[in-house]
Amino acid sequence: MTKTVALAGLGAIGLPLARALDHGIDGLTLIAVSARDLVKARARLAGFRNPPALVDFADLAEADIVVEATPAALFERVAVPAIEAGRIFIPASVGALLPRMHLVKRATQTGARIIVPTGALLGLDAVRAAAEGRIDSITIETRKPPSGLIGAPYLEKHGIDMMDVTMPLRVFAGNARDAAAGFPANVNVAAALALAGIGPMRTRVEIWADPRLTRNVHIITVEAESARFTMRIENVPSDDNPKTGKITPLSVLACLRGLVSPLKVGS
Repeated sequence: MTKTVALAGLGAIGLPLARALDHGIDGLTLIAVSARDLVKARARLAGFRNPPALVDFADLAEADIVVEATPAALFERVAVPAIEAGRIFIPASVGALLPRMHLVKRATQTGARIIVPTGALLGLDAVRAAAEGRIDSITIETRKPPSGLIGAPYLEKHGIDMMDVTMPLRVFAGNARDAAAGFPANVNVAAALALAGIGPMRTRVEIWADPRLTRNVHIITVEAESARFTMRIENVPSDDNPKTGKITPLSVLACLRGLVSPLKVGS
Protein backbone atom coordinates (compact mmCIF):
# COMPACT_ATOMS: atom_id res chain seq x y z
CA MET A 1 0.00 0.00 0.00
CA THR A 2 1.41 3.37 -1.01
CA LYS A 3 1.94 5.96 1.73
CA THR A 4 1.66 9.65 1.00
CA VAL A 5 4.45 12.02 2.05
CA ALA A 6 4.40 15.74 2.77
CA LEU A 7 7.58 17.75 3.17
CA ALA A 8 8.26 20.97 5.06
CA GLY A 9 11.26 22.82 3.65
CA LEU A 10 13.04 22.78 0.30
CA GLY A 11 16.58 23.60 1.38
CA ALA A 12 19.72 21.51 1.74
CA ILE A 13 17.75 18.59 3.16
CA GLY A 14 14.29 19.00 1.69
CA LEU A 15 15.11 19.63 -1.96
CA PRO A 16 17.28 16.50 -2.53
CA LEU A 17 14.64 14.49 -0.70
CA ALA A 18 11.84 15.92 -2.84
CA ARG A 19 13.78 15.17 -6.02
CA ALA A 20 14.36 11.56 -4.94
CA LEU A 21 10.68 11.07 -4.17
CA ASP A 22 9.69 12.65 -7.49
CA HIS A 23 12.08 10.34 -9.31
CA GLY A 24 10.17 7.45 -7.80
CA ILE A 25 10.33 5.27 -4.67
CA ASP A 26 8.10 2.22 -4.45
CA GLY A 27 5.46 2.66 -1.80
CA LEU A 28 5.90 6.42 -1.36
CA THR A 29 4.25 9.37 -3.11
CA LEU A 30 5.11 13.02 -2.46
CA ILE A 31 1.84 14.93 -2.46
CA ALA A 32 2.58 18.25 -0.77
CA VAL A 33 5.39 20.60 0.26
CA SER A 34 5.57 23.84 2.18
CA ALA A 35 8.25 26.44 2.80
CA ARG A 36 8.68 29.95 4.19
CA ASP A 37 9.02 31.38 0.69
CA LEU A 38 6.40 29.78 -1.54
CA VAL A 39 7.55 31.72 -4.61
CA LYS A 40 11.06 30.33 -4.28
CA ALA A 41 9.64 26.89 -3.52
CA ARG A 42 7.56 26.95 -6.69
CA ALA A 43 10.69 27.77 -8.71
CA ARG A 44 12.58 24.91 -7.10
CA LEU A 45 9.85 22.47 -8.08
CA ALA A 46 10.07 23.45 -11.74
CA GLY A 47 10.89 20.42 -13.84
CA PHE A 48 9.42 17.89 -11.41
CA ARG A 49 7.63 15.07 -13.19
CA ASN A 50 4.79 15.12 -10.66
CA PRO A 51 4.93 18.48 -8.86
CA PRO A 52 3.45 18.27 -5.35
CA ALA A 53 0.92 20.79 -4.11
CA LEU A 54 2.26 23.88 -2.35
CA VAL A 55 0.36 24.24 0.92
CA ASP A 56 0.50 25.88 4.32
CA PHE A 57 2.52 24.09 7.00
CA ALA A 58 -0.60 22.95 8.87
CA ASP A 59 -2.02 21.34 5.72
CA LEU A 60 0.93 18.98 5.42
CA ALA A 61 -0.82 16.83 8.02
CA GLU A 62 -3.16 15.56 5.29
CA ALA A 63 -0.39 13.11 4.29
CA ASP A 64 0.40 9.80 6.00
CA ILE A 65 4.00 10.88 6.66
CA VAL A 66 5.14 14.41 7.43
CA VAL A 67 8.85 15.21 7.11
CA GLU A 68 10.19 18.36 8.77
CA ALA A 69 13.30 19.89 7.16
CA THR A 70 12.93 23.54 8.14
CA PRO A 71 14.82 26.02 10.33
CA ALA A 72 14.26 25.05 13.96
CA ALA A 73 12.15 28.18 14.54
CA LEU A 74 9.40 26.69 12.35
CA PHE A 75 9.42 23.28 14.05
CA GLU A 76 6.13 23.57 15.95
CA ARG A 77 4.23 24.81 12.90
CA VAL A 78 4.98 21.46 11.27
CA ALA A 79 5.14 19.12 14.24
CA VAL A 80 1.99 20.04 16.13
CA PRO A 81 -0.56 19.56 13.28
CA ALA A 82 1.10 16.30 12.23
CA ILE A 83 1.00 14.89 15.75
CA GLU A 84 -2.54 16.10 16.38
CA ALA A 85 -3.61 14.31 13.19
CA GLY A 86 -1.96 11.07 14.30
CA ARG A 87 0.56 11.00 11.47
CA ILE A 88 4.06 9.61 11.20
CA PHE A 89 6.30 12.60 11.89
CA ILE A 90 9.98 12.58 10.87
CA PRO A 91 11.93 15.59 12.19
CA ALA A 92 15.26 16.64 10.73
CA SER A 93 15.51 19.39 13.38
CA VAL A 94 15.90 16.85 16.18
CA GLY A 95 17.41 19.45 18.48
CA ALA A 96 14.09 21.30 18.43
CA LEU A 97 12.38 18.22 19.83
CA LEU A 98 14.44 18.11 23.05
CA PRO A 99 12.69 21.05 24.77
CA ARG A 100 9.32 19.84 23.45
CA MET A 101 9.14 16.31 24.78
CA HIS A 102 5.49 16.95 25.65
CA LEU A 103 4.89 16.27 21.96
CA VAL A 104 5.97 12.66 22.54
CA LYS A 105 3.35 12.33 25.28
CA ARG A 106 0.78 13.89 22.98
CA ALA A 107 1.68 11.39 20.24
CA THR A 108 0.76 8.52 22.56
CA GLN A 109 -2.70 10.08 22.87
CA THR A 110 -3.30 10.75 19.17
CA GLY A 111 -1.66 7.62 17.75
CA ALA A 112 1.09 9.58 16.01
CA ARG A 113 4.62 8.24 15.71
CA ILE A 114 7.74 10.40 15.91
CA ILE A 115 10.61 8.75 14.06
CA VAL A 116 14.03 10.35 14.43
CA PRO A 117 16.31 9.68 11.45
CA THR A 118 19.94 8.80 12.00
CA GLY A 119 21.07 11.95 10.22
CA ALA A 120 24.82 12.55 10.25
CA LEU A 121 25.38 10.02 13.04
CA LEU A 122 26.71 6.50 12.70
CA GLY A 123 26.24 3.72 15.21
CA LEU A 124 22.83 4.84 16.47
CA ASP A 125 21.65 1.24 16.49
CA ALA A 126 24.56 0.30 18.76
CA VAL A 127 23.67 3.11 21.16
CA ARG A 128 20.03 2.05 21.24
CA ALA A 129 21.04 -1.54 21.90
CA ALA A 130 23.40 -0.49 24.71
CA ALA A 131 20.61 1.60 26.23
CA GLU A 132 18.60 -1.58 26.81
CA GLY A 133 21.18 -2.20 29.52
CA ARG A 134 23.24 0.25 31.58
CA ILE A 135 25.15 3.10 29.95
CA ASP A 136 27.60 4.94 32.17
CA SER A 137 28.47 7.82 29.87
CA ILE A 138 28.11 9.18 26.34
CA THR A 139 30.14 12.05 24.95
CA ILE A 140 30.17 13.65 21.53
CA GLU A 141 32.78 16.04 20.20
CA THR A 142 31.68 18.00 17.14
CA ARG A 143 34.23 19.90 15.06
CA LYS A 144 33.18 22.12 12.19
CA PRO A 145 34.73 24.74 9.94
CA PRO A 146 33.94 28.15 11.48
CA SER A 147 31.58 29.00 8.61
CA GLY A 148 29.36 26.10 9.66
CA LEU A 149 28.75 27.68 13.08
CA ILE A 150 28.01 31.27 12.03
CA GLY A 151 24.71 32.55 13.38
CA ALA A 152 24.45 30.20 16.37
CA PRO A 153 22.59 31.96 19.22
CA TYR A 154 25.19 30.84 21.77
CA LEU A 155 28.01 32.46 19.81
CA GLU A 156 26.07 35.69 19.34
CA LYS A 157 25.17 35.83 23.03
CA HIS A 158 28.81 35.42 24.07
CA GLY A 159 30.26 37.64 21.34
CA ILE A 160 32.29 34.89 19.69
CA ASP A 161 33.09 35.89 16.09
CA MET A 162 33.80 32.95 13.80
CA MET A 163 35.60 35.25 11.35
CA ASP A 164 38.31 35.76 13.98
CA VAL A 165 39.04 32.05 14.48
CA THR A 166 42.46 31.07 13.12
CA MET A 167 43.18 28.08 15.39
CA PRO A 168 40.94 25.29 16.74
CA LEU A 169 38.68 26.81 19.38
CA ARG A 170 36.32 25.04 21.76
CA VAL A 171 33.22 27.21 21.77
CA PHE A 172 30.93 25.06 23.93
CA ALA A 173 31.06 22.34 26.58
CA GLY A 174 27.95 21.15 28.36
CA ASN A 175 24.95 18.86 28.02
CA ALA A 176 22.94 18.08 24.90
CA ARG A 177 19.92 20.10 25.98
CA ASP A 178 21.95 23.29 26.37
CA ALA A 179 23.82 22.56 23.14
CA ALA A 180 20.51 22.25 21.26
CA ALA A 181 19.35 25.60 22.61
CA GLY A 182 22.60 27.37 21.75
CA PHE A 183 23.29 25.72 18.40
CA PRO A 184 19.88 24.75 16.94
CA ALA A 185 21.24 24.28 13.41
CA ASN A 186 24.35 22.35 14.43
CA VAL A 187 23.62 19.69 17.04
CA ASN A 188 20.90 17.49 15.60
CA VAL A 189 23.46 14.69 15.82
CA ALA A 190 23.88 15.26 19.56
CA ALA A 191 20.10 15.43 20.03
CA ALA A 192 19.53 12.11 18.24
CA LEU A 193 22.35 10.57 20.28
CA ALA A 194 20.76 11.80 23.51
CA LEU A 195 17.35 10.40 22.59
CA ALA A 196 18.85 7.05 21.65
CA GLY A 197 20.95 6.78 24.79
CA ILE A 198 20.87 8.35 28.25
CA GLY A 199 18.95 11.56 27.65
CA PRO A 200 19.89 15.18 26.97
CA MET A 201 21.01 16.05 30.51
CA ARG A 202 23.57 13.23 30.80
CA THR A 203 24.86 13.35 27.23
CA ARG A 204 28.00 15.50 27.19
CA VAL A 205 28.75 17.72 24.19
CA GLU A 206 31.80 19.66 23.03
CA ILE A 207 31.64 21.93 19.98
CA TRP A 208 34.81 23.15 18.27
CA ALA A 209 35.38 25.65 15.49
CA ASP A 210 38.33 24.34 13.50
CA PRO A 211 39.55 26.34 10.47
CA ARG A 212 41.74 23.42 9.38
CA LEU A 213 38.69 21.34 8.51
CA THR A 214 36.69 21.09 5.31
CA ARG A 215 34.29 18.50 6.75
CA ASN A 216 32.04 18.26 9.77
CA VAL A 217 33.58 15.79 12.23
CA HIS A 218 31.73 13.97 15.01
CA ILE A 219 33.47 11.71 17.54
CA ILE A 220 31.20 9.72 19.85
CA THR A 221 32.39 7.70 22.85
CA VAL A 222 30.09 5.34 24.71
CA GLU A 223 30.88 3.59 28.00
CA ALA A 224 28.29 0.92 28.73
CA GLU A 225 27.87 -2.29 30.68
CA SER A 226 27.59 -4.24 27.43
CA ALA A 227 30.27 -2.54 25.34
CA ARG A 228 32.71 0.31 25.00
CA PHE A 229 32.94 1.94 21.59
CA THR A 230 34.16 5.05 19.84
CA MET A 231 32.82 6.27 16.51
CA ARG A 232 34.14 8.95 14.18
CA ILE A 233 32.44 10.29 11.09
CA GLU A 234 33.50 13.06 8.70
CA ASN A 235 30.55 14.47 6.79
CA VAL A 236 30.89 16.54 3.64
CA PRO A 237 29.03 19.85 4.17
CA SER A 238 26.17 20.65 1.83
CA ASP A 239 26.98 23.09 -0.96
CA ASP A 240 23.83 25.05 -0.12
CA ASN A 241 24.23 25.09 3.66
CA PRO A 242 27.54 24.27 5.42
CA LYS A 243 25.64 23.65 8.67
CA THR A 244 24.17 20.51 7.08
CA GLY A 245 26.00 17.43 5.86
CA LYS A 246 25.28 15.91 2.47
CA ILE A 247 24.50 12.60 4.17
CA THR A 248 21.56 14.06 6.12
CA PRO A 249 18.93 14.02 3.33
CA LEU A 250 20.14 10.55 2.38
CA SER A 251 19.51 9.44 5.95
CA VAL A 252 15.94 10.77 5.86
CA LEU A 253 15.42 9.00 2.55
CA ALA A 254 16.68 5.73 4.06
CA CYS A 255 14.31 6.27 6.98
CA LEU A 256 11.38 6.69 4.59
CA ARG A 257 12.33 3.56 2.64
CA GLY A 258 12.40 1.63 5.89
CA LEU A 259 8.75 2.47 6.49
CA VAL A 260 7.57 0.72 3.34
CA SER A 261 10.28 -1.81 2.45
CA PRO A 262 9.61 -5.53 3.01
CA LEU A 263 13.21 -5.80 4.29
CA LYS A 264 14.57 -3.39 6.91
CA VAL A 265 18.19 -3.69 8.04
CA GLY A 266 19.00 -2.33 11.48
CA SER A 267 16.93 -2.07 14.62
